Amino acid sequence: MLTRDVVTAWTPILLSRVGEPNSEKIGAYLRTGGYEGLRKALTMTPDEIIAEVKASGLRGRGGAGFPTGTKWGFIPKDAPVKYLAVNTDEGEPGTFKDRLIVERDPHSILEGVIIAAYAIGAHRAFVYIRGEFFLGVKRWIKAISDAYGHGFLGKNILGSGFDLDVSVHRGAGAYICGEETAMIESLEGGRGEPRQKPPYPAQKGLWQQPTLVQNVETLANIPHIIRCGADWYSTIGTPQSKGPKIFCVSGHVNRPGNYELPLGVTLREIIEEHAGGVRMGRKVKAVIPGGASTPILTADQLDVPMAFETLQAAGSALGTGAVIVMDETTDMVEVVRRTAGFFVHESCGGCTPCRIGGKRLLETLNAVADGRGTNKDLLKLEELTAGITGITFCPMGTGMCEPVSSGLARFRSEFEARVA
Repeated sequence: MLTRDVVTAWTPILLSRVGEPNSEKIGAYLRTGGYEGLRKALTMTPDEIIAEVKASGLRGRGGAGFPTGTKWGFIPKDAPVKYLAVNTDEGEPGTFKDRLIVERDPHSILEGVIIAAYAIGAHRAFVYIRGEFFLGVKRWIKAISDAYGHGFLGKNILGSGFDLDVSVHRGAGAYICGEETAMIESLEGGRGEPRQKPPYPAQKGLWQQPTLVQNVETLANIPHIIRCGADWYSTIGTPQSKGPKIFCVSGHVNRPGNYELPLGVTLREIIEEHAGGVRMGRKVKAVIPGGASTPILTADQLDVPMAFETLQAAGSALGTGAVIVMDETTDMVEVVRRTAGFFVHESCGGCTPCRIGGKRLLETLNAVADGRGTNKDLLKLEELTAGITGITFCPMGTGMCEPVSSGLARFRSEFEARVA
């Protein structure tokens, strides 16, 4: 586990360029060591790269936390056609880290894309980006164009014999397309609905070909791992959660924003030392630690380390690392209702528990929040969440229920007072 001195003295890695002038331009990227990781990667074999990523301990930063190198190893080596898809469909409430990297340091992601494509043997990559990110779309297109102009994309990249083409695809504002198979459906021109798994994208993804889907922040780690080595990278973080993490802090804090820190830093340090504490001198009442789909924590859990294993043990999840802070004036019944309302609105409607159960869930929450509820409605909420969690076609149903079930469990007195 990291010591406080290590965390306090932390120097950003992933966000080292974002505050510099013209940081999105290829010239600025090259002047600060950009594409050196790619040059080194092209002297290695694909198996060596995958082994290095495995040894680093990097886990996916999109929410699931699956080991990245293991995921790359699932792509069949003998498949004649393979694809790579970059997930920039950042729609989780409270999450805004990927957008920052895309707008201010797109080449760090693109370098990771090229290294990943080389490692799995893909010659075609697609960037899927949330439609509302207008500046991000422009920055992606410009970065890709400049990379072609400098020989980092196209035919025979840097004389290595490796070819790769990359293009950008805008989404249409559907939160569900952040789920990898729904994103693949949208890339193919269909309606954004999750596919049944298995088969997983690594076996049958885009156009039924093996496809690696990776999150923006995950890919931004790759050039640093290759350039500086897995041994260096694995010294950052905790035994089961390696590397730096960008925490998106919002809510009732004095300095909301993105803060890059090593995994293992406590919630308390993020809130009090980096985000400037709770505004107006108030106290923390509740915290959502990993985005709106992760269970709510209480004020007495602020010393939990922000890592995959420790948050799971505390009854929540790291998710995307989106820390939403709520002070003592917050109405937790209203928080739960609004959060559930978002997920109900964004449901693709593909499976009955999410489509119908979600509507019943929101109707019941509306009754409770408006003062029309009864104690039976609280029992009904528990029954509905139990009947939806873990049995929907994709994880969205479970994500919809987590704020409800955790809110009921940890702030039940507020729900009981509302129906009294």
